[in-house]
Amino acid sequence: MRKLAWGAVVWALLGAALTAQGFEHFITRQGDRLMDGPNEFRFISFNIPNLHYVEDHMPFGEMNSWRLPDEFEITDALLAIKQMGGRVARTYTLSVRRADDDPAIPRHVLAPGKYNEDAFRALDKVLQVANETGVRVIIPFVDNWIWWGGIQEYAAFRGKDKDAFWTDAEVIGDFQRTIAYVLNRVNTYTGVRYKDDKAILAWETGNELQCPSAWTRQIVAYIKHLDRNHLVVDGYFTSVLRDDAIDNPLVDVVTTHHYPSDPQLMIDRVRKNRERAKGKKPYFVGEFGFVETDAVRELLDVVIDGGTSGALIWSLRFRSRDGGFYWHSEPFGGDRYKAYHWPGFASGDNYDERALVNLMREKGYAIQGVTPPKLAAPKPPRLLPIEDVAAISWQGSAGAASHTVERAMKEKGPWTVVGRGISDAATPYRPLFTDTQVRIGEEYFYQVRAENEGGSSDPSNVVGPVKVKWLMLVDEMRNFDSMSTHAGIALETGNTRQAKEDLDRVVGNGRATIVYETPKPLRRCEISAFFPMAVADLQLSVSSDGLHYRRVPVERTDYFGGEGEYGYFKPVLFTAALDTIESRFLKIEFTGLTQISRVEITYGGAK
Repeated sequence: MRKLAWGAVVWALLGAALTAQGFEHFITRQGDRLMDGPNEFRFISFNIPNLHYVEDHMPFGEMNSWRLPDEFEITDALLAIKQMGGRVARTYTLSVRRADDDPAIPRHVLAPGKYNEDAFRALDKVLQVANETGVRVIIPFVDNWIWWGGIQEYAAFRGKDKDAFWTDAEVIGDFQRTIAYVLNRVNTYTGVRYKDDKAILAWETGNELQCPSAWTRQIVAYIKHLDRNHLVVDGYFTSVLRDDAIDNPLVDVVTTHHYPSDPQLMIDRVRKNRERAKGKKPYFVGEFGFVETDAVRELLDVVIDGGTSGALIWSLRFRSRDGGFYWHSEPFGGDRYKAYHWPGFASGDNYDERALVNLMREKGYAIQGVTPPKLAAPKPPRLLPIEDVAAISWQGSAGAASHTVERAMKEKGPWTVVGRGISDAATPYRPLFTDTQVRIGEEYFYQVRAENEGGSSDPSNVVGPVKVKWLMLVDEMRNFDSMSTHAGIALETGNTRQAKEDLDRVVGNGRATIVYETPKPLRRCEISAFFPMAVADLQLSVSSDGLHYRRVPVERTDYFGGEGEYGYFKPVLFTAALDTIESRFLKIEFTGLTQISRVEITYGGAK
């Protein structure tokens, strides 16, 4: 009986593993072409650096920007790729513990031979969802740079300089242990060993590596020894293919990265790289970006017409489980380019987001020789719990361009539209909607619908009843419309990465002022501010007539975790309780260089 029971378990696990494979074939190569069984495999799509590891969790009061994605986020990312005709997404590398890491930061590689199971379970989920959505992934093993930890950290584990990564037998052995761990890992969701998972298009030796050829030959040979199913991409950092990679019989695929000051140079190099690899190796453009949409179009036409296997633009960020999207301003994007969001929003007009993502969709299908289908209506979003009608958020659905918020006095309706055309990409890391047309003491129910050019979704789940205890004035600093008066301030939209991706702020120096007026007595205020230099405390005063002001005490909470690699500004939250004063005017006075990103003023209601 025991043997029979064990046999049943084995067959059940084997069956689950077989059904977990969403693809019929591994991607192979035939000469200079990638092949999916008998058919050539070509692609135009995106890099998704955060697909398995989020570096951009940046709410105002959060001091740790690193987190692991959940199933909702991973699914939103890969469904976005699928809706754009993409067949491939390239992740960023496996993160490595840095000596100065806060213990709260999750990393994949913690020490030689020591790994973070939670981090790898997130990668397990990526592969499960990749199989379910039909999008393959390219995974680089290690980073040349500092951002997530990489070659320098492997060497530092052994007390050695970073260049030891390329030549030192002990350090190379540590890296090979990581490779072996990854290739032999059994997915905790699917039961499929990584080296047997068809959702993986290829392994890449690393990201933008500046490595000697001998190291590449050694590492590629090691990968091939353990995994005979998957292709291996040479991760050497170049915009011009090197002969060694083209001639190395173990390297399957070659790639280049391009961030040019002259877009025509990029296009010419891609054309020449294809000619050099032609008849020898499949070649794809692994990263490119920070150029105008017309240059992207010209490049993609060169890729399609010239027979290049594919191209992946940098980069796509997806929706957050907390509502809205993750954001990432590019330090080399000239304080203009940010990560793209599907299906494109007005908040990305400065870098032509809507036209760009639609171009990528057009070309993603064109390289397959098909016309893009009509975009389907989005699925219903998921409304998140609501504690205050001034802070309503939801998990949007892939492909949703806007949302409609509906309110009712009863759980079954009737429903009234209280917000239409609401973008969940308008305000990073903030509540998505504030319901201002409410009465104190009333209770309300809410639901949300998603829309795009394909139509409107069914309604979301219903949340409520939510009792209104007070009213709130919320100013996101997009303009001066919510202010009663102001002096010495200007709108600020630059340096968003340093300001935790806040798109809209006002900036002022000493003696600048802002005054707000509310229709009912003030109760409380919260002011989110950034300081590029030293913190200069804000001074708050209240008045009943707008003429005679009384200073009120202010509490200050600092959320500065250090400048980091991006030169972060100092975030400070100023709060003041105003319940004892029957006043309707609030004056904010600057005492030094300050950027205010959001003001929340609670008014009305019981004391």
